[in-house]
Amino acid sequence: MQHSHSPDARVVILGAGHAGGSVASFLRQYGFKGPITLIGEEPIPPYQRPPLSKAWLKGEADADSLQLKAPEWYAEHGVTLRPSTRAEAIDRQAQEVRLSSGETVRYDILVLATGARARALPLPGADLEGVLFLRTAADAEALKSRLGPGRRLAVIGGGYVGLEAAASAMALGGSAVVIERESRVLARVACEPLSRFYQEAHARRGVEIVTSASVEGLEGDGAVSAVALADGSRIGCDVVVIGVGAQPNVELAQAAGLECPDGVAVDETARTSDPVIYAVGDVTHRPIPLYDRTARLESVPNALEQAKQAASAIAGRPQPAPEVPWFWSDQFDLKLQIAGVPYDCGQIVTRGDPASERFALFHLHDGVIRAVEAVNSPPEFMAGRLLIGRKAVVDPARLADTSIPMKEVAQS
Repeated sequence: MQHSHSPDARVVILGAGHAGGSVASFLRQYGFKGPITLIGEEPIPPYQRPPLSKAWLKGEADADSLQLKAPEWYAEHGVTLRPSTRAEAIDRQAQEVRLSSGETVRYDILVLATGARARALPLPGADLEGVLFLRTAADAEALKSRLGPGRRLAVIGGGYVGLEAAASAMALGGSAVVIERESRVLARVACEPLSRFYQEAHARRGVEIVTSASVEGLEGDGAVSAVALADGSRIGCDVVVIGVGAQPNVELAQAAGLECPDGVAVDETARTSDPVIYAVGDVTHRPIPLYDRTARLESVPNALEQAKQAASAIAGRPQPAPEVPWFWSDQFDLKLQIAGVPYDCGQIVTRGDPASERFALFHLHDGVIRAVEAVNSPPEFMAGRLLIGRKAVVDPARLADTSIPMKEVAQS
């Protein structure tokens, strides 16, 4: 049911990342006039996170260039920004949030944009100097100062962030080794052919990749100097990045009694089980209407889509049309764009030659495209995204035939 809010309701947003910052800006863009308070733990205004593992490390971006809005935007638009501030508890009865400073902030509408944090590994030596995560601007800055010629980065975890960090370390003239517990990199997030392609592409560019490896501990005298593996081998390094996934920051929501299966449960308007509390971004467990299921999606497009949903509901506007989920990753000169999620797919159609480093993998279920993974192939990504949204049936032979332009495959 659509719950209508007062046009001058007090909105409090917990979490000043990409999702929280976007809710504030969409509310103003949609004509919402009520007071907005944006509370964030980091000392700087909302910024883009994906470039941290790429442009930031390579010195091509900094806090200023990655800001979502100029610092003066907030005051000019009646948004009270409270950086370096932590929310300690939510009192749903009194409709107030208790802050670490001891003060309380009243809300009529609360938006949870608390995001996710890097998953820690309980390893001996995890507290050594030079053992880092890559989640915030401060993390990126700490890592950047330790990369460069002659410096060796060890990445624990072969996911996207780890591979991007390894590529950045190589670009800065250093070396990198990726240590993965599974038998292939990207095991949890990509299909086998895409994993194989990235593993080979990184190896060609000088990244060492160690798979089926179990890390026993980190060693060093004050600062990390080696990763110890279960088979007794040691991998020397100057810095370690732990990239083994993220866990949603659901503690506040859980303590307040909101439903949290894997993330904070929300509906298609980003509303939680409490009608005056919304949640957006990495912290949410949300419906994906296209696939008739719910899941937690960690991506900027997801954060923006949910920010629009919440802002539309709060401002009393019609809901935006559901989007096809999409993701991207930049490593070296390889631009990966993924649309859709390959649920229940029995067939993979390859278009283009992986050896040329320009190809796309289409995931089909009964002739319908459910997902596409495109490497350096924007037309395949864009057309694929449209076809997924339309639930279009395609002829696999035409899809694989690169002499037929994607536009025509779509029309067949």
